[in-house]
Amino acid sequence: MAYETTVISTERCLELRGRYAKDLLFFTKADICGICVELQTADRNHMEMWNDNFYAPSDMTRSHARVICVKDPEQPPHVDFDPATFTAILYNFDYYGWVKSIALGISGYILEAAHDIYSVHGAAINCDGTGVALIAPSKTGKTTQSWGLLRHENSQLISDDWFFVTFGSGRPLIRGSEKNCYIDADIGDVWEQYKPLVKNVQFDNKGRGIANVRWVAGRTSVVPTATLRYVILLKRDYDDQNVCRELTPDEALEYLSQHDLCNPHQIIRDEFRNSLRRGFLRKVFAQCQTFMVNTIRSPQETQAEISKIIGGA
Repeated sequence: MAYETTVISTERCLELRGRYAKDLLFFTKADICGICVELQTADRNHMEMWNDNFYAPSDMTRSHARVICVKDPEQPPHVDFDPATFTAILYNFDYYGWVKSIALGISGYILEAAHDIYSVHGAAINCDGTGVALIAPSKTGKTTQSWGLLRHENSQLISDDWFFVTFGSGRPLIRGSEKNCYIDADIGDVWEQYKPLVKNVQFDNKGRGIANVRWVAGRTSVVPTATLRYVILLKRDYDDQNVCRELTPDEALEYLSQHDLCNPHQIIRDEFRNSLRRGFLRKVFAQCQTFMVNTIRSPQETQAEISKIIGGA
């Protein structure tokens, strides 16, 4: 974990909110799978990126959760979280990627226990009517490969970073979480099609910015849902020359368990939550085909392997 999370009482949360209230200049909200999350911050750039990143609820909608970003030189970067009011206080976070991921994590925390809606830190693409999810540890090519799939004819983006899952009859239904994507500046270096996209993005001090894929892929290139059929897990292991193989549900669950479910933003990890999340993933793997792809080759060669799995979509 790049930051620590401490659970605090509601009394302590109210005390801290009162202490920092005068420094919070900007207030805005996001609709994340039906959960209204309010951002309170003194950072105008974060406020503007948030508004570009997420769908907006009605101004009359009361927030279900809060993300409060404060600057305090006496505090190390960390998060205080009150589970009773779903309030996270973020100390000295200058990286917007963590701010938005904590908002998504809180939404997932609320939805999984109260509404049987589960969250995945991964990418989801609708490939010619087939839902494909890519889940991976950091720096193994998840974003590169998901944006690679999006280049294919009749492919549409659901989410490039975080999606939600519900169950009903048949396979799981996946839902997107964000209006626009928080991308790396080098995405156009891998896939030529995205160079025009990068030119229109204002990048932050981390070399990332909010991009609207519709600018280059068309207005219908983003869809809200799909039925999930394939789950692609990624790894980068140069000691293993096996590039692709199908996994059993137990193998897939074991891999994710070894990597913190590929989600460093789970907010709270306790016995109940861990059991809930593992049970959800086991159900997903039982209802979908799951593959491990080792990204030791070029992005283009890896993309070809993934295309073989899903039938060249």
